[in-house]
Amino acid sequence: MVPIGDALVKLKVPHGGFLAGLKMWSPEFCSGPAKICGPAHIVRMVPASNKIAPTPQRHFADTITSGSVVFVSQPKGLTSACWGGLMSTRATKLGAAGVIINGKFRDINEHRELGIGLFARDVSSLGSNTFTRSSEINIPVEYDLPEVDSHVVVNPGDVLVGDCDGVCAVPPNLISECIDLCQERADIDEQTLKVLKNGEEMGPTIKKLRK
Repeated sequence: MVPIGDALVKLKVPHGGFLAGLKMWSPEFCSGPAKICGPAHIVRMVPASNKIAPTPQRHFADTITSGSVVFVSQPKGLTSACWGGLMSTRATKLGAAGVIINGKFRDINEHRELGIGLFARDVSSLGSNTFTRSSEINIPVEYDLPEVDSHVVVNPGDVLVGDCDGVCAVPPNLISECIDLCQERADIDEQTLKVLKNGEEMGPTIKKLRK
C-alpha cells in the first residue's frame, strides 16, 4: 500500500488518496497477504430519522456489481454498525471484490468464514435498525481525515485498493501513471533491501538509490 500512496502523492492527489483510520478486519486483522482491489460501489447512509433524503428502490445490497468494492459511508457519531454478516453473504454471492465501511460493522466471524476482505473504522454489537438507513447509491462521498482537518473525496468508479497497511482510492484517469510509479518504487526498494542485507548504511544507500 505504501508505494501506491507515495505514487499518488507524486501525482498530486490530495493526501495520496489514503483513507486513514480504516483497518483490515477480515479475513485477518491487519495481517497476512490478503488484498482487495476494484471500482468503488458507493452506498451513502443517513440517520434513520432523516425522512427527506432519497430512498433506493432496491435494497442496497442487491445493487452490488460483480468485481466492485462496496464502500459504505455511515453518518458520523454513531455507535451502531451499518453492515453485517448477511450483507457480506449477499455481496459475496454477487461477486464483490471486498467491502469498506466508513464507520462500524458487526458479525466479524461471519465475514472471516466467508473469506471476504473487509475494512472498517471499528466494530459494534448494535445493528443498523433505528439508527441508519441507506439513501443514495453511487454518488461522491467525503471521507473525513480528522488528524489533518480535511477529507478525501471517494467517487464512484475510483479504484479502491486495500491490504494490511490500509486503503487508498485511485482516480481512474491516473491508474496507468500510478502503476508505472509503483513499479519504479518497487524496483528501487528491492535494490535497497539487497544492499541493506549486505550490511551497508541506510543513509548513503537511500541517497544513492532514491534520487
